[in-house]
Amino acid sequence: MDRWLSMLCAQYNYLLADRFNWYEHNRCPINACPLVCHLPELRDNPDYYSQKKTLPSLKKTHPHYSEIYSQVLQDVVKRVKVTFDRFLSGDSNGKRSGKPRFKPRDRYRTFTYPQIKDGCLQDDLINLPMFGKVKVILHRSIPNGFKIKTASVTKKADGYYLTLNLEDATVPTTKPNFNPESITGIDVGLKEFLTTSENETVAIPQHYRKAQKRLRVIQKRVSRGKKGSKRRSKAVKQLGKQHKKVADKRKDFHFKTANNLLKKYDVIAVEDLNIKGLARTRLAKSVTDAGWSSFLSILMNKAAKCATGILPVDTFAKMLVCW
Repeated sequence: MDRWLSMLCAQYNYLLADRFNWYEHNRCPINACPLVCHLPELRDNPDYYSQKKTLPSLKKTHPHYSEIYSQVLQDVVKRVKVTFDRFLSGDSNGKRSGKPRFKPRDRYRTFTYPQIKDGCLQDDLINLPMFGKVKVILHRSIPNGFKIKTASVTKKADGYYLTLNLEDATVPTTKPNFNPESITGIDVGLKEFLTTSENETVAIPQHYRKAQKRLRVIQKRVSRGKKGSKRRSKAVKQLGKQHKKVADKRKDFHFKTANNLLKKYDVIAVEDLNIKGLARTRLAKSVTDAGWSSFLSILMNKAAKCATGILPVDTFAKMLVCW
């Protein structure tokens, strides 16, 4: 898995450099040209399809890439395309991201199978194409009737994780026993994590602040270590595991809170907050520790699965209906 990630990272950076080189070599160095001048032959703009066609020749010039599944390599081309599209034209909401950056080896952590066969998961073994059977520890069993669409392998601080995307066509779009009176509104805060319109509160756990003492000790070990030394790399891994523990606790709290709300209500109204703006203020640490953005994302995703209505309420009292 480490070898695959290393080769995919190199290919990602190569495709990214190919797009940057086209821009540098084909743009005019000045804002105007004379009427009579020599125009060099322009190179075709590398896009998703042209870069995808280079993969067969890549396996000939670099035979070690032939051990990677073809669709996993194609997914790298797609990642470069999505990154550049967000940089040039923005996402579906029109928000543009910054200039794409080359990834160091330790920052490229995931490879994806866009398509995977039915029956690939049997008991505690999953059969990954061109990789073989791998033993997995299932978080929970896959429900009957669900179909595995994609599989992603991610390297984290404490090991490798497999993420499966499932599809079930029988999920209803609206609740069959919808109760119009089962409606509530929630207001997130820093003293209490959230307060419902019935004045029910959920305490804020503050996982990061409770772990700060331990994180400070490990961070000192990282700072004192010499760059490139084994002691520093060991401390960096230990720091990553500690941060992951905090993130896992926060994520578990968000999922449990969202489940409790969705079991109780059929429609939930939430304020459409400018969380990024709040994260730039003096409350940055508290806002990040609460993880409002992650919680609201989990709440909306789970509401779509169980056919619960979510009403994002604008700050200026405009109600946007989202089912």
